[in-house]
Amino acid sequence: MGKYVVSPATHQTDCGRYRASFSVHRSQGNGSYCRVFRFDRSFASREGARLFAVTQGWLQTCMPHPPVC
Repeated sequence: MGKYVVSPATHQTDCGRYRASFSVHRSQGNGSYCRVFRFDRSFASREGARLFAVTQGWLQTCMPHPPVC
């Protein structure tokens, strides 16, 4: 997404639901930036968790002052 690489991920919980996470990576010159976001909210489907992770990644990289996740 622009100058960032956003990688969404889903993880199945012990009770069969899914959790969302994503990582944001940027390399520029000699410096790099990597941050991982994990969420407490769980979803009934893997697709729901993935969609949430993609949306949150987009918000983090596109907004000048992103909301706190």
